[in-house]
Amino acid sequence: MKIGLLPLGRPTFDVPFAEEKLAAMLAALDATGHEIVGPRELLFDEAATRAAMAGLARAGIDQLLILQVTFTDASMAVAAAAGFDQPLSIWAVPEPRLGGRLRLNAFCGLNLASHALGLNGRAFSWLYADPGDDIAGDLKALLAGERPAGRLDAVPVATRSPDGARVAEALRGQKIARIGEHPVGFDTCAYTPEAVQALAGVSVDALALDDLFDTARTVPAEAAAEVRRAAEADVTGLDAVNQEELDRSLRLKAALETIRESGSYNAFAIRCWPETFTQYGGAVCGPTAMLGEGQVPCACEADVYGALTQLVLLEAAQAPVFLTDLVDMDAADNTGVVWHCGQAPISMRDDTAEATATVHTNRKQPLLYQFPLKPGPVTFLRISQAFGAPKMILSFGEMLRRPMAFTGTSGVVRFERPAGAVLADIIACGLEHHMALAYGDHRATLRAVAAELGLPLLEI
Repeated sequence: MKIGLLPLGRPTFDVPFAEEKLAAMLAALDATGHEIVGPRELLFDEAATRAAMAGLARAGIDQLLILQVTFTDASMAVAAAAGFDQPLSIWAVPEPRLGGRLRLNAFCGLNLASHALGLNGRAFSWLYADPGDDIAGDLKALLAGERPAGRLDAVPVATRSPDGARVAEALRGQKIARIGEHPVGFDTCAYTPEAVQALAGVSVDALALDDLFDTARTVPAEAAAEVRRAAEADVTGLDAVNQEELDRSLRLKAALETIRESGSYNAFAIRCWPETFTQYGGAVCGPTAMLGEGQVPCACEADVYGALTQLVLLEAAQAPVFLTDLVDMDAADNTGVVWHCGQAPISMRDDTAEATATVHTNRKQPLLYQFPLKPGPVTFLRISQAFGAPKMILSFGEMLRRPMAFTGTSGVVRFERPAGAVLADIIACGLEHHMALAYGDHRATLRAVAAELGLPLLEI
């Protein structure tokens, strides 16, 4: 066959490492005996990707293969899927859990793409494997169309309980402030306020990012100092980061509190990047961790359904929740890694490890929290719109006491089911890239919540 390549990457990740992985992927593909055409360098932007797509169209390919070398949003995967009728595959690469920065975050790119392709009804095949491993058989199967994503749907649930009714009733009348639009290519974060209201009785107000930034800039010095004192009680090392950027970050916490009180909001969905860094000059991750500990959930990337998911899990668990990315699955180790920049509530810290102040790995600005998650049972939840229909997706596992896999706030989890099976289900069900987690087993209550809200349920 003639295989057309689109090697996708982002320059904010570790480009030299990504180029090493791409070279190894190309070598493995060249060894298959197929004709490999298309660019052999990373495509960093839409213009380069569309130019490559035009070249592949002229070449008359038999199959399109997206190489998900680093994280990217789903926009180019969707464009490629629409531009080619040929079979589509995605190969994403894992990275070692070395305790440093998340250098590629390619799994998250695969996750976004699988959700977006599901919304668009586009069949695809996939592989998540390191090119340095013995993957000749898997690669052959991928190119032969023998690794399809398939489709896994939720089923109705009827069992109700007083706890489920309590949670559903508590949701009614709650309010989410969505601050800024979700980023382009993040179909996982799309929403309509009418659908959220109809589903759970939760309203959504749309605010501008400038509302947050302007409020933060006018925060009194003493209010910012009070936030700093609270952060000092959580983490060490505040003096080691840029103090002007730290002050701006802390002011975001005070500003969010002001907005919360003035609008009687229960949760936020915030467009956190790039504007908090590029326009305002301070990270919202640490403030998000502080609000989460105070049981005011915040969702990154203006993910309104992520905020709604947190509200549901918060009411079920009656404890802080953490909206996280799943950034790695290792079938051999039978574990996955959950991570988000640095915004887990401090009560989730492993008490054998120190919590420190740090900066965003890509944007290099504070304040982020950094610590490994504590061991214990954890419940995962997503109020999902996979395949364009609302549903509840639920999972369960045990957070392990392991060395920190990546900087920020992260944890190594062993799911109740084998990691390889969970991975396959994540792709097949079109799951969004954000899931909420809370410590403890809250599945019985959440099943009953699904019944109360009329949501079909899928447990993965």
